[in-house]
Amino acid sequence: MTITIKSAADIAAMRIAGRLASEVLDMLTAHVKPGITTDQLDKLAHDYIVNVQQAIPAPLNYCPPGYTPYPKSICTSINHQVCHGIPNDRALKSGDIVNIDVTVIKDGWHGDTSRMFVVGEGSIAAKRLCAFTYEAMWKGIAKVKPGARLGDIGHAVQTFAENAGFSIVREFCGHGIGTVFHEEPQVVHYGRPGTLEELVPGMVFTIEPMINAGRREIKELGDGWTIVTKDRSLSAQWEHTIAVTETGYEVLTLSAGSPPPPAFITG
Repeated sequence: MTITIKSAADIAAMRIAGRLASEVLDMLTAHVKPGITTDQLDKLAHDYIVNVQQAIPAPLNYCPPGYTPYPKSICTSINHQVCHGIPNDRALKSGDIVNIDVTVIKDGWHGDTSRMFVVGEGSIAAKRLCAFTYEAMWKGIAKVKPGARLGDIGHAVQTFAENAGFSIVREFCGHGIGTVFHEEPQVVHYGRPGTLEELVPGMVFTIEPMINAGRREIKELGDGWTIVTKDRSLSAQWEHTIAVTETGYEVLTLSAGSPPPPAFITG
């Protein structure tokens, strides 16, 4: 497993890309309301990334081996969609939850982040899932420091989510990131403490747990991209890009509109 270690200059460039990705979500927030289509959100994001930020939407035409090129500039995963939902002409309605996943490329560097949005009036159960998934991501982030291991992150996420009665998607995970969209290491959101790769300063990767209200089993739709829960239970995901520092971690995907960290981080 070859993990690229980023220099201070590399991380400075990734901090810019990460902030831009987060600012796309800031911009979209006011538009996520009943009646808008995910296609319209995609166009807003695309135009903002290209024309305002002078950056590149990384998902557009992204084509890993075995896939067809991804046709849009963001991913929009609604309700029981786990990840990689393709924007279309379906209008969002009150009560929907939607994950919007944004990755921009700026000066060759990737910034990757996603947030959950509750459309209109969400149910208590939907809001609870989104809130617990956010906290689960931060439980993982809090474990990042030199000398820790990837298994520590996964264990923290898994135990928090499962203790709340939720399940962790196993087939998709966080990933190293830099000038390449997806690189080593894989950052799974389950596992045992003290296992897997040791963290060292200069590693940069995403933490992006996908957490289901029901069972963890998933399936792929016929479009070759969209992943859904097999039992059609709701699924939520949040994502930040994290750099390992000399003393701990830095979240690279922060902007003025980023939701604040939970109390167990700030307290």
